[in-house]
Amino acid sequence: MIQNATPEVPELRVTLETDPVQAARRRLMMERLARNSDWLRAHAAEVYAAHRGKYIAIAGQELFVAENVTEAMTMARAAHPEDDGILTQYIPRRLGVRIYAHRRLLVGL
Repeated sequence: MIQNATPEVPELRVTLETDPVQAARRRLMMERLARNSDWLRAHAAEVYAAHRGKYIAIAGQELFVAENVTEAMTMARAAHPEDDGILTQYIPRRLGVRIYAHRRLLVGL
């Protein structure tokens, strides 16, 4: 016998940020993140080739490499405490095609 299961749906809240100070802070953070992302895009070939199997963090357009994401973030924050747009990423050991798919709960009807 198949039971109808209703998965729990998390509550979703959408709020509009109207505080100009918070909006300005978020805009500056996104600008810093964009600069770090642009730096990685410009140096991707050399970074990926040299650091397979490692975690990277980019802050202040500078690369930090570590064995785990916590260590990479710690180094990046220590060197650039003002940069709240730090970009982190794991570089897989091997090149190859990766498929990212959403796992859905399938329920019998």
